[in-house]
Amino acid sequence: MQAKKRYLILFSSGACLILLFCFGGIQIPLSRRGPSRRDDRSLTGYRPGARWRSFPGYLQPFSSWEQDRSDDHNEHISPRQKRDAMSGVYTGRRCRMESCFDFSLCERNGFKVYVYPQQKGEKMSESYQNILSSIEGSRFYTADPGQACLFVLSLDTLDRDQLSPQYVHNLKAKIQSLPLWNGGKNHIIFNLYSGTWPDYTEDLGFDIGLAMLAKASISTENFRPHFDVSIPLFSKDHPRTGGERGYLRHNTIPPFRKYMLVFKGKRYLTGIGSDTRNALYHVHNSEDVVLLTTCKHGKDWQKHKDARCDKDNAEYDKYDYREMLYNSTFCLVPRGRRLGSFRFLEALQAACVPVMLSNGWELPFSEIIDWNTAAVIGDERLLLQIPSTVRSIHQDKILSLRQQTQFLWEAYFTSVEKIVLTTLEIIQDRVLLHTSRSNLMWNSLPGGLFTQPQYSTYLGDFPFHYAKLGIKPNPKFTAIIHVVTPLVSQSQPVMKLLVAVAKSQYCAQVIVLWNCDKPLPAKHRWPATSVPVIVIEGESKVISSRFLPYDTIPTDAVLSLDEDTVLSTTEVDFAFTVWQSFPDRIVGYPARSHFWDSNKERWGYTSKWTNDYSMVLTGAAIYHKYYHYLYTTYLPASLKTMVDQMSNCEDILMNFLVSSVSKLPPIKVTQKKQYKETMMGQKRKHQSFSSRASRWADPDHFAQRQTCMNKFASWFGTMPLVHSQMRLDPVLFKDQVSILRKKYRDIERL
Repeated sequence: MQAKKRYLILFSSGACLILLFCFGGIQIPLSRRGPSRRDDRSLTGYRPGARWRSFPGYLQPFSSWEQDRSDDHNEHISPRQKRDAMSGVYTGRRCRMESCFDFSLCERNGFKVYVYPQQKGEKMSESYQNILSSIEGSRFYTADPGQACLFVLSLDTLDRDQLSPQYVHNLKAKIQSLPLWNGGKNHIIFNLYSGTWPDYTEDLGFDIGLAMLAKASISTENFRPHFDVSIPLFSKDHPRTGGERGYLRHNTIPPFRKYMLVFKGKRYLTGIGSDTRNALYHVHNSEDVVLLTTCKHGKDWQKHKDARCDKDNAEYDKYDYREMLYNSTFCLVPRGRRLGSFRFLEALQAACVPVMLSNGWELPFSEIIDWNTAAVIGDERLLLQIPSTVRSIHQDKILSLRQQTQFLWEAYFTSVEKIVLTTLEIIQDRVLLHTSRSNLMWNSLPGGLFTQPQYSTYLGDFPFHYAKLGIKPNPKFTAIIHVVTPLVSQSQPVMKLLVAVAKSQYCAQVIVLWNCDKPLPAKHRWPATSVPVIVIEGESKVISSRFLPYDTIPTDAVLSLDEDTVLSTTEVDFAFTVWQSFPDRIVGYPARSHFWDSNKERWGYTSKWTNDYSMVLTGAAIYHKYYHYLYTTYLPASLKTMVDQMSNCEDILMNFLVSSVSKLPPIKVTQKKQYKETMMGQKRKHQSFSSRASRWADPDHFAQRQTCMNKFASWFGTMPLVHSQMRLDPVLFKDQVSILRKKYRDIERL
């Protein structure tokens, strides 16, 4: 009996101990050699900004690293506790959108951004001026603070290093005196550099209060998820608009380059710096792994030089950085003085897969970009495993990574404008959560900036996602005929065109856009057709009204026509069947081309009848109706006002827009000389609406179009048009077989 009592007591005691352990009453100390809790979190699943790709095995870090790590004494503290312990950085460290942002300001006028007027006598860096100019030139900008949802300072906050000549003094007092500051609520502060020698902390030198940060080199400890925005570190030479495309011109198979892994940069002898850079010589082999550092930087580097400096400096000078960058499969991106590095954007552009070695860095635009598809994210403590790890990555994966670097570079990083617009679009998605973009929209062509969620949040409504989703566009089209001359005769070309288009088996309806100064004709003046004919009076009688996103367009495809276009039903049918295979492009008949005039150093426009083209004019072309929405909402009012005032160039502007989205040329269908000959005698689209003179006789016509080419290229920051020599013809076109065997037999007779 006594034995049973003893067993019962032991059993009860054991159960109590287990319960205490489960509910936190007893804590077992963790091994100091194991990964920290922050490391565990990053390995449990995907979270933007964390380390998604872990390396196999575990390599003990160098002893000097283990001794120097500043957070060793805090390795049992949670990330939230670490953030709270970072005193002096800012008081709003716990801010989130729901607690520190006033959504009511966005409900009245939508997402509008106000930039404070520049204060007299305040210095401003070129980079910050580029940021403000990008905002002021965007569709988000408002000059009325009463309509604003977000506010941007005119005081330069980019460089908060006290030793920098760009440092703005007394910033705290200047900001606090702003009448709209309101403790920083609904403000966003842009910053590239923070802290100074020797510790380079993330302190900006003033309390940002409740403002959001768009910051480079921000740590995961200080980053406030879904409130701050991590931006890339970019140089003062980064272009304001446009920028160069990536350097992956061809999908080389196999995708290996001369070098497997490269790096060239500074090695820090004093002050805070990357211990990783001091250890790179361990894996440098001068063959396929070339990791070079130099001590030659700063005024007094020789005072601190170590035994390796002379050898490292000599090796460093032997290699050309650009040659290495463009001829390596992987590029190492270790931290420098700060977490971020210029090497990051340089690697992306060069299609050199970044190998990230900067523990704790919240990667740029981590909220929207899945960096696991474009980079290798490693651990600084596992440097010796990097060469074997990158060698083990299959060539198919390498090609996929390189392709994604090019997409991300061109979609979000080529210019200051792209970086700023991406930042604003991210914040807009938070504010208008019900219309925010999906992860796929951000991480696949053409990217989030061209995928407007206000149009639709369903991927299947965008032409560039059809192939990914395995869906086909609507099997019908809506024709829009642009009319600018009065209806005086039943034999006018517009009447014949309307009848021919309405006979198409693919036509759902015809919209007549009446942009004529004369009153609308009576309904009985229009010919009887088997499909509905809707007559719409043009808004303000301007030429851009032909590209408005009319609610009366039920189909995916729009057949855009000028009133004096001459097309047969067969030609319409064939063009539409071709477009169904290329729904993200313009498909049509009249083709034109652009060229670079080296003598005048400007872009030129030509209508010469050649095999080369880069534009298909919208006088007889089919495209997706989404481009009407983009034309109306994405393009700036200045460009649309320009084409409306000239009554010219709207077709060129639409080609610029579509090519910038698709990165591809338009599609020209069967050559038709009759079209050119007829147009020469009849076309009057680009004249003033009251004149009957042909635009081809107008000497100002081509001069205007040359001007348009250069104005558009200036706004886009690059030339998006792509040349092509491809023309699509019907099967058996002009083959020596019976005409009865040909599906589009009438085309050959034209």
